Parts: sequence; C-alpha cells; structure tokens
Amino acid sequence: MALPAPLDILRNTFGYEAFRPHQAEIVDAALTGRDVLAVMPTSAGKSICYQVPALALTARTGGITLVVSPLISLMADQVGALRQAGVAASFLNSTLGVRERADVLYGIASGALSLVYVAPERLDDPAFVETAAARGVALLAVDEAHCISQWGNDFRPSYQRIIEFLEALPARPPVMALTATATRAVRKDIVSALGLRDPFTVIASFDRPNLSFAVSRPRGGAEKDRMLVGFVRERAERSGIVYCSSRRSVEEVCELLRNEGLPATRYHAGLPAEERRRNQEDFLFDRSRVMVATNAFGMGIDKSNVSYVVHYNLPLSLENYYQEAGRAGRDGTKADCLLLYSPGDVHTAEFLLSRSEPREGLTAEQRELLAERDSERLRQMVFYATTTECLRAHILRYFGEEAPAYCGNCGNCLTDFEEVDATTDSLKVVSCVARIAQRGRAVGASMIVDVLRGSRGEKVLRRGFDRLSTYGIMADVPAARVRAILDELVFLGVLARTGGDYPTITLTPASGAFLRREAPWDGAFTLKVAKGAPHRGRVPAPPAKTRAATDVSELDAAGQELYARLSELRGNLAHEQNVPSYFIFSNATLVDMCAKRPKTSDELLAVSGVGAKKAERYGDLFLSALNG
Repeated sequence: MALPAPLDILRNTFGYEAFRPHQAEIVDAALTGRDVLAVMPTSAGKSICYQVPALALTARTGGITLVVSPLISLMADQVGALRQAGVAASFLNSTLGVRERADVLYGIASGALSLVYVAPERLDDPAFVETAAARGVALLAVDEAHCISQWGNDFRPSYQRIIEFLEALPARPPVMALTATATRAVRKDIVSALGLRDPFTVIASFDRPNLSFAVSRPRGGAEKDRMLVGFVRERAERSGIVYCSSRRSVEEVCELLRNEGLPATRYHAGLPAEERRRNQEDFLFDRSRVMVATNAFGMGIDKSNVSYVVHYNLPLSLENYYQEAGRAGRDGTKADCLLLYSPGDVHTAEFLLSRSEPREGLTAEQRELLAERDSERLRQMVFYATTTECLRAHILRYFGEEAPAYCGNCGNCLTDFEEVDATTDSLKVVSCVARIAQRGRAVGASMIVDVLRGSRGEKVLRRGFDRLSTYGIMADVPAARVRAILDELVFLGVLARTGGDYPTITLTPASGAFLRREAPWDGAFTLKVAKGAPHRGRVPAPPAKTRAATDVSELDAAGQELYARLSELRGNLAHEQNVPSYFIFSNATLVDMCAKRPKTSDELLAVSGVGAKKAERYGDLFLSALNG
C-alpha cells in the first residue's frame, strides 16, 4: 500500500493546513526509520510528531505505534481527542480492568488500532510484549523522555524498562524521544539510556510569544491573598491554574477563592483518588474554572483553554516553573503567567528539597552532586523572581537560547524600562573580547564582566587579565548592565557564544565592522532595559476583554457575538457526549471560524483545527450557527 502523504494526513485528519516549525522534519525522519530526539516546549505540537507517522505507518506496514508515557491523564485526554478526529487509538495503564486490558490487546493483535499509549510499568507484561511483537511495532515514541535521566528534574525508574522492551522485540523499531525541557547533560543521558542510534535531533526555540510573564512581590500573606483574588476575579470567565507548594496551601487557597465566590476546585496527592478524578473532570469540563493544585496536577493535561497560571509559591527550579506555566495558552491564544514571590518561599523550597527521597542506586558522591544541582536550580529560580531584567530573556538564556534584552510582553518590560545609548559601553565590551582573543584565549561571559569591572579575583590576576587595556574600564557600570549589553551583542551576532559545558564568548565576522563603526553598525547602539527595583503591589491587568480566549478581542463586535453563539453550541455538544468542550473544537478554532466565517463545507475545512471527520460530524451544525 502506498504511503499516505504526511501533509494530507495533517489536513484531512487534524484540520491543519501546514506543519509547525520542526514537525515536518521530525515526521520525515521517523518515516525513513531514523531515531529522533526532539526537545520542544509545551504547545509546540510534539504529539503531531508521532500521531501523523502512526497513521502513515499503519497504512504502509500494518505496524502499531506505541507511545510510552507516565501520564495517565494525558493518555485519556489525547485518546479522547484522537477518537473525535476519527483515529483508532487507545491506552493501556493501571486504570483499566481485566476485560478492558484484554480489549486493547485484541485491538492491537487484530490491527484495529493504529496508536496505543502505554504506561512504562506495562512494558514488562508478557502478554503485552507478545502481542506487540506479533503485530509489529512500527514506531516507539517516548514522551516525557527526560524521565529516564537521573540528572533530570523528574526521574522515573520505570522508564528504564523501555530498553528491555526494545530488546525483547524481534525487530527494533525507530525510537522517537520527546521532552519539553532538557539541559545538555539530560539530552546526552536520554540518547545513552534509550540507545538512540544517530538520532535526528531538534532543539526548538523555548519562546512562547503568546505568554506574558510577571512577578509580583507582596508584603506578607494578606497582600498575597488580595493580589491572587483580584487577579482571578478579573479573569472570572476564563480557566486557570493556581499552583501551591504544599497540600496545606492548596486547601487554604482553594477555600479562600471559594469564600470569595470564585468557582475553584483542588488537587493534591492527599485527596482520595475518586475526589481527585472528580475534581479534575470538573476542571476539564469547565464546571470549575479554577484549579488549585500542587505540581502533582497538570502533567499530561492537554486542556487547551487554560488562560492563566499563577504560582502562589516559588517553584523549585526554572525547569519546573516553565513547564507548569506553559500549561497556559496551549491553543496559541494569549495567556498570563504570574509568580507571587515572597522571600519566605525560599525557606519552604529548601525544606522541600531536604525532604526529597534519595534516588536508589546512586553513590554518596552522586547524591551530593544531585543535591548541589538542586540547590543551584533553586538559586536560579530566585534570580528569576528578583531580577529587574526582561523575564522572557532570563528564561530563554537559562535554557541556552539567545534573546533580546527587551520583549515588550513581560511584567518587567511593561512596568518600567528605559532606552539607553550603550554605544560606548558596547564598544568597550567587544574590545575586551578582542584583547583576550589576541592572547589566544577565550573565556566565558562572567570573566569578561569581571575584567571590564576591574575584579581582583584570583582567576583574573593569575591569567594576567589585569594588564589588559580594557581592564577596569567599566568599573562604574553595574555587573547586570554589563551582562545585558554582552547578551544583546551576542543576540545581534556581533559576538558569539560557543556550545559545550563551558561556553565562551568569541568574535564574529561582524565584530570588526562594529568596532570600526561601519554599516550597518554606524548608528547608535541602544538598549532597552528595566530600571529600579521589582514592583511590589502590582499584578498584571487582564486584556480589555475577559472572555475564554483572549484573541476574541481582536474580532469585531459581530465576530464576538458570533463567538459566544459558537461557544454555546460547542458546550451543548460536549455536554451531550460527556467530553470536554475543547475536544469538539479549541478556542483558537472558534476564533478562526469567526474571522473566516465559512459558508460551505469546503470553506469550513479551511478553518484551522477542522479535519474531515469533525467537518462531517459537526459541519452542518456550525455552518448553520455561522450563517443563521
């Protein structure tokens, strides 16, 4: 059988006209039998990377695509959405009874299923291994792949069963490892632990332009509560998550919001399993618009219409923070991410780290290294909470991505910034790098800052950098400002930052022209930077419109009225089928409908997120609402 074109599958099944960045290359690599390592942020579309090949490979070879995931919620969520799109998918995990597990195994054996999500604990089940081997595994996708690394922020011993499962198969399939956050060390660990063979590797941009980041610093618990209540009340028509560091905080914050008349529910490991399930469904179905939870909630929740995430307490790392904050705005609409920071949160975080269970199989030296790593991650999280610089740039640079000093869409940039002429200072920075290069040396950004500011540090003196002509010529400039100028020069390509575990700053072909003030560097070098101390008693205001999808505000009055009508229709259909409303269509799809206002079935298929199956199932109803 001829292999269906991936783009045709994307359009006809999922309703998208084109692949997002990196998706097409990943799909092609999988279809040619190559292993893949993909590091892509939340909402970048990782699931499409294995769902499209799953349908193509089943049509070509009859083999099954297996997706290993530790997230039971994700399995149910994605399988439900896939079935709405007409895809034969199922899952295999501890929530299924004996009869249900047998049905899934039969679906695999008979060829009725194209894609099955499986918990790692099921990989050593002899019946499953035998059935999968007999059917033939066309692709093995490993979601949350960082869980296999002992150096990752969410190590799970059960992931070590994956390599044993692969070895038990008569023929090794291509393996696709996917994760949202992975440092260089974790990426190396993933490749080694999964035995990836010359993997096609994608490190996507971590930037989420639709997310607006902000940090507020309340004076005490009472002000923090007032900030939270005001923030949530201004977004009462939208869905959001409030993360707390402890079960007790979850209970107290949930009660606070309920007492203020806000529809909140709660989730933490101390609740009975049935209540956790019920509360999660209330949130997914928008019966409770606010979920107050520990970080036990959210992994694998593919709820596309979360419009804000608030961290009531300080997370333990920027990896955790960005993963949790990234659960907002998954459909691409505008969303807010707010951190309410109190210095006392640091002590709570340190206590939580001290109480974490030691990982088995590690030497005393390895445990000490992990403890130092966790401590450094917390320190970087505190830097984020207290910086006056651009919050987006701070996050991106932490993950090794260059970023401008000003984004115009975070609390620091929008609250208070100044545009400074940094021409002279920038020339000093590039000159310092050139002087060090003339000695045949290359050093990191911190050393360059130390030299420019005249540090008497042992490393500076031992290398003789105190005898450079640029030594101490920026002694009166704050270190943070020197670093901001250096980072901006790297972002613009005047300087470069090397890779590796110890990155250094080097000259580029543009450096000479910059020093000589030649075009295009003959104008002023200006820098937008935040100024002053972080603002305390302020939380970001919501957009003018407080609807479920903030991009609705970009529609005209008639479009907004139409959106409300389509939302009501979608809600009624979801209620009839007992599924979350975003299973029918996402907020972004409804906005696109209102903007394009299709009149025919063919025009409806041009709306982003409307595939052939959904057009067949819901087309007449939505076209009637659009044109009634």
